[in-house]
Amino acid sequence: MANNRDNNEDFFGPIRHILVGLLVFFMIAIFVLWRIDSPRVERFRANLVDRFVPSFEWVLAPVTGVTNMVTEFRSYQRIYDQNQELRRELQQMKAWKEAAVQLEQKNAKLLDLNNVRLDPKLTYVTGVVLADSGSPFRQSVLLNVGNRDGIQDGWATMDGIGLVGRISGVGERTARVILLTDTNSAIPVTIQPSGQSAILTGDNTAAPPLEFLENLDTLRPGDSVVSSGDGGVFPAGLLIGQVAQGRDRRLRVRLAADYERLEFLRVLRSHPVEEITDPGRLIGTPTVTPPTLEEPTEASDG
Repeated sequence: MANNRDNNEDFFGPIRHILVGLLVFFMIAIFVLWRIDSPRVERFRANLVDRFVPSFEWVLAPVTGVTNMVTEFRSYQRIYDQNQELRRELQQMKAWKEAAVQLEQKNAKLLDLNNVRLDPKLTYVTGVVLADSGSPFRQSVLLNVGNRDGIQDGWATMDGIGLVGRISGVGERTARVILLTDTNSAIPVTIQPSGQSAILTGDNTAAPPLEFLENLDTLRPGDSVVSSGDGGVFPAGLLIGQVAQGRDRRLRVRLAADYERLEFLRVLRSHPVEEITDPGRLIGTPTVTPPTLEEPTEASDG
């Protein structure tokens, strides 16, 4: 085995030396050929390039493929970076869209407040809802208006559509609003078109019931419910909702105000009606003018 290996090395050694010598000679010849500055050599070089270079395109194909791959990878990297930037911009656009939707909703609520038709004698103060009590036993909200704005206990509050509740507790900068759904709320109402009077009492549900109804036969689901103004609790004619029949077969009121999204409330300045205690101020008594006495005349003689 060792002899065969030595024979192979002795056979391939001279051939390897010859090939290396020919390669070195070929490279030196090409170097010298390209260094010679002569018109004939220049034409020879041009012919040599035209003859052999096109046939070596297959040798350059891997290099061209690698170059194209690197270029495409760089292009893909740029596309990936642009995609990431577009994703970030899309997230910002979603945030801006959400903010725009919220502003649009607030604007719509303010427009609703402006479209409410009230008694021209009633003035109002618009407040922002700061917080909700969130208690199952108490239905109320907190407004950012108070004594400094002239708010008083008992004043009615409305959203853009209907009556919401009344002021119950006033601070310097805030005021508490008891909603119509609160168990402490009980207000006199009038049902149209029958004109029947009733009491709307809160029971911590979204549809408070009607109490003390005189004639149920004259009522229909969908009848309008407004404040009656009795007792001076609320101004008369404020929209509250519509009559509806509950699952317990009781007549209830489907409130017109949107209790799920209370953001702005209008506090109505309702001035108490002057009480008349003196009947003379109500019915004018005719003034009696005392009769004039005629002066006696002297009787003439004869």
